[in-house]
Amino acid sequence: MQLNHLDLSVPDVAAASTFLTRHFGFTLLQTKGNHGMAVLAGEGGVVLVLTRHEEPHYPKTFHIGFLVDDAGKVSAKHAELESAGVPGLSPVQEMRGGPGFYCRTDWGILLEVAYRTPVPAT
Repeated sequence: MQLNHLDLSVPDVAAASTFLTRHFGFTLLQTKGNHGMAVLAGEGGVVLVLTRHEEPHYPKTFHIGFLVDDAGKVSAKHAELESAGVPGLSPVQEMRGGPGFYCRTDWGILLEVAYRTPVPAT
C-alpha cells in the first residue's frame, strides 16, 4: 500500500501554498472554494492537500521532514529561509547522522530540513 497524500489544516491556504512552492519546491496543482483548499505536488510523488481551518492545532512534536541529497543544501536552505525572514529557525546542527535544522511555519507546523549521511553497504 502506498501513501496517497497528507491533508494539513492551515488558516491561510494561499499563503501556505506560496510558502511551500517558493521554498520547498512544491507545484500547485489545484485550488478550490475561494482558496479553501489547495493540492500541491512535491518531489517523489508526495502530495499535500491544504485545507482551510481558522485555528488548526497540531501536537508540539508533529512535523514534516524534508531530506536533501547533499549536506551543503541544508545550509543553503537555511540561508534562503533566513533571508526570506522566516522566524524561528533553529541553528544548523548535527541530527541523526547529518546536518539539519527546524523552523515553525506561520500556521504552526514544524518543518525539518536534513541530510542523512549514507550508510556504507556491508
